[in-house]
Amino acid sequence: MVIMNKRNTQQRRHNIISILSQQGEVSVDELALRFETSEVTIRKDLATLEEAGLLLRRYGGAVAVPDEVTQQFSSKIAPNKLSIAKKAAQLIKDHNRIIIDSGSTTSGLIQQLDNLRGLLVMTNSLQLANAIHELENEPTLLMTGGTWDPHSESFQGQIAEQVLRSYNFDQLFIGADGIDLERGTTTFNELTGLSKVMAEVSREVIVMLESDKFGRRIPNLELAWENISVLVTDDRLPADMVNKITQYGVKVLLAPYKNK
Repeated sequence: MVIMNKRNTQQRRHNIISILSQQGEVSVDELALRFETSEVTIRKDLATLEEAGLLLRRYGGAVAVPDEVTQQFSSKIAPNKLSIAKKAAQLIKDHNRIIIDSGSTTSGLIQQLDNLRGLLVMTNSLQLANAIHELENEPTLLMTGGTWDPHSESFQGQIAEQVLRSYNFDQLFIGADGIDLERGTTTFNELTGLSKVMAEVSREVIVMLESDKFGRRIPNLELAWENISVLVTDDRLPADMVNKITQYGVKVLLAPYKNK
């Protein structure tokens, strides 16, 4: 076995995933020897990578996440959501530091990132983290951690908020369950604290949602108009609604509506 030189934590963890993709499984002993580090350090690496959804720990080591997980994830994105995601992705530049919130519309962003370089991406979704890891351009991947919320299938809570406040970001990409034309974005989920912190630590807030979600009567306000920079939706949104939203200082981008 070839002994590798010591690497920084991020590079070592990236290499662990690469080894797993080639071998399918690996032991703690093997990794400790290969990276010339302690078994305690390797176990911490595996725990962190499992939390990010990038591997599955087994006794004495770890195994790769099945390929079907990523394939199933990408196949679930509806055509109109993907059209909106493509429009939103035009706002991202090389070396941007971005947050992608969990959600079916925001998930369409992932496959649009492959041509960008030097990205740093934070997410609170295990599915998104796994898909980001598969990108060939290898963006730096961060996870919020926190308390798992089965309703939104994402991490929430005070720990996640504390992690976010340790960084500054260029952009937040976030979805919504609905739009209240007088107030802002709304959600069925009562856990809105993390969304507000995501907006606080981001220079630009981009909301992504389909036009048929406008006018839904949903009780929980998520982000007020004053906290939103850009709204990306499809071109079926009526002109009077576009005008109303722009009056709040929000830029509206319309993607071609696609249903197939």
